[in-house]
Amino acid sequence: MKPAPLLLLAALPLLADIDIRGHADLLGDAFLIHPEGKHKNDFTLLGNLEAEYTRGSFRGFAQFNAQQDYYDLLGSDQHNGRSFFRLDELYASYDFDEDQLMAGRNIRFWGALEVRNIVDGFNPVDVRSGPFENDKMGAWNAAWTHYTDTGSLSLIAKFYEEDQKMAKPPYVYYFFPPFARYDSDLQTEKSRTRPTVYLRYSGSTETEYPLDYAVILQHGYDAQRYFLPDGPLNGTQPVTLTEQAYLVNKAMTYDTLVVGETLFKLEALYTDVIDNKHIADYYHIGAGVEHTLTQVHGDADLGLLAEYYRYEALESGPERYTDLELFQIFQNDLFVGVRYSWNNLNDASLVGGVVSDLEYNEQSWYAQYETRLFDTLKFNLDYRYIEPSKNTLTAFHLLGRLQTISLKLGYYF
Repeated sequence: MKPAPLLLLAALPLLADIDIRGHADLLGDAFLIHPEGKHKNDFTLLGNLEAEYTRGSFRGFAQFNAQQDYYDLLGSDQHNGRSFFRLDELYASYDFDEDQLMAGRNIRFWGALEVRNIVDGFNPVDVRSGPFENDKMGAWNAAWTHYTDTGSLSLIAKFYEEDQKMAKPPYVYYFFPPFARYDSDLQTEKSRTRPTVYLRYSGSTETEYPLDYAVILQHGYDAQRYFLPDGPLNGTQPVTLTEQAYLVNKAMTYDTLVVGETLFKLEALYTDVIDNKHIADYYHIGAGVEHTLTQVHGDADLGLLAEYYRYEALESGPERYTDLELFQIFQNDLFVGVRYSWNNLNDASLVGGVVSDLEYNEQSWYAQYETRLFDTLKFNLDYRYIEPSKNTLTAFHLLGRLQTISLKLGYYF
């Protein structure tokens, strides 16, 4: 027998342990109300590919994401700058009896709230996908996790701070003024490779009122960043804005408590800024409640949701950035919404509501319908309406009044 067939036969057990999956999506956006000079519609092709290898206690995983904006195929003056190809995950893990070791690039999910997970700052977000998409980028890190009967303890070290790209001015969700140029080369107080360390403990109780909880201590670079101009922002001359990362000590928690048909949610963090003249120590709290009315029509459930968010800087001064200068949207906001789940074979659901800024008098309405078709197709219809503050330079004020409808069709394999 020739060597090539022998190698192929030897590789068959390896190939049998590999699972490949992914999806391709076509997204169409219609911007019914938008600022002058912006594109009134857009089409985007998205792709995701995952590969997983398992053999005994070993697991390897890779995930690729790609995006192609229609306008990026046209002349340069039409470019939205939203096209990319990313390697978001490439890691290996090994399980012992009560422990796990992991190293590589991966994505983590922390939080409990519906609209915004304020503690979910481990991975940076690619804002080229729009402000309402939680498009996380992978982070290089290593972790040791010890499991107990009721929870787990993890020590995590993140080794690199990523650049955060931004779309170009023709895109509706580009919010900088025309005279401002964004430089995506992140500036850090220390080296980009200075580790950010997390100690996380999570657990649950088996009581009459089940409680799931997590506590995280962090030392290193904060997830919140700020933009530093190289000149006055008065519109008389061009300026360049660079994103800045600074060092903090941070404590976070996210928790859920079930009482009958009601779910109580909490996310909270306190940040001690180590040494930065622009950013003050701050806290951010989000609290929510979700009450479910079961079988309101056949098998369908109706969820009633409410959440409140509060952000507060603990110091002020002429050089300190305010919540407006940090583009902090959820600083004093109330969300009220509903979730209707049909509980059918197509996993159809409808969720929507309004986020009201109680300080700057602005609202953001949304409704999102999702369902599956023929097991391999996923349909998503999304509506957004933003009524910005009329006299305060909030992030929504810089975007302008918007009304959008988005339709996404995805093929899963």
